[in-house]
Amino acid sequence: MRMLKAAGLAVLCAMLTGTAARADTVPAFKGNDTGGIISYNLVGVADVKTMAIEHCARYGKVVKLLGVQATYGGYISFSCRWVPYGSTERPLRVGY
Repeated sequence: MRMLKAAGLAVLCAMLTGTAARADTVPAFKGNDTGGIISYNLVGVADVKTMAIEHCARYGKVVKLLGVQATYGGYISFSCRWVPYGSTERPLRVGY
C-alpha cells in the first residue's frame, strides 16, 4: 500500500514539474470600468491614448492618464472617470 502511494506521489510530482506555470503571460491591454493598464511596448505600434479613450467611452466615461513607466516591461495606467457636473467635456460614444 505504501509503495502504491509513493508511486502515485512520484507520478503526480513528475506531471506537475512538466507543466508550465504560465505566470509570465500578461495581456498588452487590460481594463474595466474604473480604468486599466496598457503595455509600454505598444507605444510605437498603436495609439495608446485612443485605445484608452475608446475603452472608457464604452462605459460613458472620460479618460485620465495617470502614469507611465517608460521602461522595458512597463505600463501606462489610466482611469475612467465620470464627467463632473457643469463641465463642458462630454464622453465619446463608440459604436460597436
